[in-house]
Amino acid sequence: MADAGNAADSIFVGGGGEGYGLPQSLLLKYGNRHGLIAGATGTGKTVTLQVLAEGFSAAGVPVFLSDVKGDLAGLCAAGSASHKLHDAFAKRAATIGLDLQYRAFPVLFWDLFGQKGHPIRATVAEMGPLLLSRLLELSDPQEGVLNVAFRLSDEEELPLLDLKDLQALLTFLAENAEEISGRYGLVSKESVGAIQRRLLVLENQGGAELFGEPALELSDLMLTDASGAGRISILAGDRLMNSPRLYATFLLWLLSELFETLPEVGDPDKPKLVFFFDEAHLLFEDAPKALVAKVEQVARLIRSKGVGVYFITQNPADVPEDILGQLGNRVQHALRAFTAKDQKDLRLAAETYRPNPRFQIEEAIRDVGTGEAVTSFLEAKGIPGIAERTLVRPPSSQLGPVDEAVRAQLIAASPLKGKYDIAIDRDSAYERLRAKAEKAAREASDAEAEEQRKVDADREFERARRYDGKGYEAPKKTSSRSDSIGTAFAKSFARQLGTKSGQAIIRGVLGSIFGKR
Repeated sequence: MADAGNAADSIFVGGGGEGYGLPQSLLLKYGNRHGLIAGATGTGKTVTLQVLAEGFSAAGVPVFLSDVKGDLAGLCAAGSASHKLHDAFAKRAATIGLDLQYRAFPVLFWDLFGQKGHPIRATVAEMGPLLLSRLLELSDPQEGVLNVAFRLSDEEELPLLDLKDLQALLTFLAENAEEISGRYGLVSKESVGAIQRRLLVLENQGGAELFGEPALELSDLMLTDASGAGRISILAGDRLMNSPRLYATFLLWLLSELFETLPEVGDPDKPKLVFFFDEAHLLFEDAPKALVAKVEQVARLIRSKGVGVYFITQNPADVPEDILGQLGNRVQHALRAFTAKDQKDLRLAAETYRPNPRFQIEEAIRDVGTGEAVTSFLEAKGIPGIAERTLVRPPSSQLGPVDEAVRAQLIAASPLKGKYDIAIDRDSAYERLRAKAEKAAREASDAEAEEQRKVDADREFERARRYDGKGYEAPKKTSSRSDSIGTAFAKSFARQLGTKSGQAIIRGVLGSIFGKR
């Protein structure tokens, strides 16, 4: 299904008038070669993102994007001649030779917090220790302890689904630090405590909502509607942006899951999914080398899975050079050059484009107005196109947010209605550790009672033995072994796991906790 201005094999992005270049289109067969939308605040990046999302959807390609300002929800509604910008849009459409037709696009709303869309969750195990360490801002020793927790989870069949599973396992690690250190390497109570404090901060930020089940099925991001248009999944990002590290980590997890799960497809005629990563600089700020290497690997290889990734940021310099070199489709809105660093960034941005003898790219990037850009899209055989000054086409859908009533109506009519709404808390690490704690507590309590019975019997025997016909000698005080270090540990661990018994767990040997299999 081609939209107005789009050919069957391309997305029309914009064109020229006097002083501008040739019409610019993104070829669908190179849509999985990734892209960049860059420019200073207020120069038109969001509208360009909206135009590309519309084009991919109209071509039957599902899209995932985050709506960090609430401006992209309008994709679900058709534009209108009554909109305040209609006259400007109509004038630009005439200038670039576009037959502008307003239309809505099929949208799925998502929200990590479950308020403005379907809840979207991942399990702790799916997130993995690397990304979770990044999310929690852990040091190397703390990350090592987290890796031990994941290893123990796998070996002892203790599924990590939500945060309370991880918290319960960390409690167990702290209480058995000495034994576990001998098996896996140093596990200090101080490191465990630091991780637990970071988890508390994450909970206070609402991050606990991300972890749990039912977990997101990636196939639900790759749907089309009855007409064949790709569904546009919009993640509500306005509240999420209050926790920028949570935002960046979640999107990176999603990319990694797509990379690891989808089959190889080579070079398809059009992408299977296009992923827009807005505020991309958040992904790379203070990121460790291992994480940047992971992003580079995903960006390099995920195109063979049929997924195109488009980074949206203010400055191309926000993206590491090795990743920037893989972004073949580019829309560069204006960059301001007020400082020496700004001027250097401007020069570097201009150097990444194929020169055009008609104008100086550096000057063009500095001078283009709102809604204009310097563009370069891959041409035949994947060759970068010559840079052109381009008037970006107006969107066909509504520019800006939609009423909450409209959003609620679309959520209620969604094909995924009810699938993710209710969280499931199935048997996992927390429940299994609690059950074993309670069982061990009962056994220890029975053993304590039996030992006390023996002590009482011994005392009675001693009392009878000392009877001299006149009375009893006062028996010597006998100490019970029941108040042992194991009992003290059990009471502590049982309390931390939320057990009511608060009795005892035998301390020391892992097998006594987990049993033999």
